[in-house]
Amino acid sequence: MTKILLLSDSHSYIDDRILEYANQADEIWHGGDFGSMEVIEQLEKIKPLKGVYGNIDNAKIRSEFPEVNRFLCESVEVLMIHIGGYPGKYTPLAKQEIAEKAPKLFISGHSHILKVMFDQKNNLLHLNPGACGKQGWHKMRTMMRFVIDGAEIKDLEVIELGTKF
Repeated sequence: MTKILLLSDSHSYIDDRILEYANQADEIWHGGDFGSMEVIEQLEKIKPLKGVYGNIDNAKIRSEFPEVNRFLCESVEVLMIHIGGYPGKYTPLAKQEIAEKAPKLFISGHSHILKVMFDQKNNLLHLNPGACGKQGWHKMRTMMRFVIDGAEIKDLEVIELGTKF
């Protein structure tokens, strides 16, 4: 059983609440737009960090994280792309990656809109944790946490961190 904290679009912002939830996880996954190496360093001090770079991330972050991250967590194949869209409206890159081999779990960020959708056509779960940072047009800062137990994704919880103001 692996407890995952999923966040995205921190845009250089991290606070004690984010770190508190990070401490409770086994792994931290970030859907891109870290914004700074400081965010990465703080998260890596706590737990193993997996992620992708986002459109605002600099060359250093892009050298540390890929644009497309495909990995196995227990028996669940995961695909992560910062700008990936969502079921019925995937980006060309996401469509290509899903067509090559559909994962069980597809994660994206970028939109700052929290979404949980099941894609029946590709038989996958899509997650976008929204944005945990203070930059952008969203009002509520959000993250998600869930458990992967073998081939099962369960106990999904939305975390509201409060407004960005």
